[in-house]
Amino acid sequence: MKKRLTPIEKFKEGDSIQGFYLCVQKNLRHTRNGDLYLDLELRDITGHISAKIWDSVADLNEKFESGHAVVVSGDVESFMDRPQLVVHKINKATVQHYSRYGFDPALVVPSSKKDSNKMWKDIERLINGMKDNYLRTLVNNIYQANKSKLMIHPASVKMHHNFRSGFLEHVLTMAQIAKKISPLYDVDRDLVLGGILLHDIGKLIEINSEYEAEYTDEGNLIGHIVIGRDIIRDAVKKIKNFPSDLAQKMEHIILSHQGRYEWQSPKMPSFPEALLVHMIDILDAKMNLMDIALNEDQEPGKFTNRHNYFRIPLLKKDEPE
Repeated sequence: MKKRLTPIEKFKEGDSIQGFYLCVQKNLRHTRNGDLYLDLELRDITGHISAKIWDSVADLNEKFESGHAVVVSGDVESFMDRPQLVVHKINKATVQHYSRYGFDPALVVPSSKKDSNKMWKDIERLINGMKDNYLRTLVNNIYQANKSKLMIHPASVKMHHNFRSGFLEHVLTMAQIAKKISPLYDVDRDLVLGGILLHDIGKLIEINSEYEAEYTDEGNLIGHIVIGRDIIRDAVKKIKNFPSDLAQKMEHIILSHQGRYEWQSPKMPSFPEALLVHMIDILDAKMNLMDIALNEDQEPGKFTNRHNYFRIPLLKKDEPE
């Protein structure tokens, strides 16, 4: 199976295909004759396609849900001058059962171009290099307790780093920036690094993201800033003799990292380390948003259109000669 995986962009009428896709819509419907069928929309990183299940509907309906990655075999047909997939076999795809056949979540959802395992090791080295024992213990405890989520979590739903492992990419880049520029200022480097690694930690609860990112109830009602502050408070309580003034500074960094009241920030940065975390956060987020806008643009010419985060024409990168 691994050698015959077919991305959606390669589908052609008359092809028999098999591959891994994300089921983004699933509806049980009736034909005009009253027979049941399943109406699906499947997607991968190359495109999307409408799909139908006409046979064994009751049995196949039990094997997967909308939002699941699925393994599919079927035939490509044409319906109203558009390709449509008639599914013969389908099952929920998991890394545990299908990785040996070539399944990788990066096939079905946008993912960081950077290796998540390498990013994790780089972050572990940064944490282990922190000189402040309390901050090192705090960050390490939270990261180790949430490793499985951190490895795959996006940094946002629809904004910057909104892809699989985007959280890791964002905080690692921020940490690398901080490592270079912190020596230029009179700041506590460990406090800056701790604030960077934990500033968005509440997003692990704010966002639910197995494949498609969406806000949880806690995310909609409370938000990642307050959730993050609560995570810090709970973790600090488990560390003996954690300095109260250091705990307050960490909480303030969490509460102020958005930097503006209109961005739902409860506080404005009130000391240099908090301001630096905020500024580095904005820098990396906006650079990523510009990168996304430039990479997604399909307009001809030297500039993009205005339909991007910045709402201005952006100068495209020079094509390599």
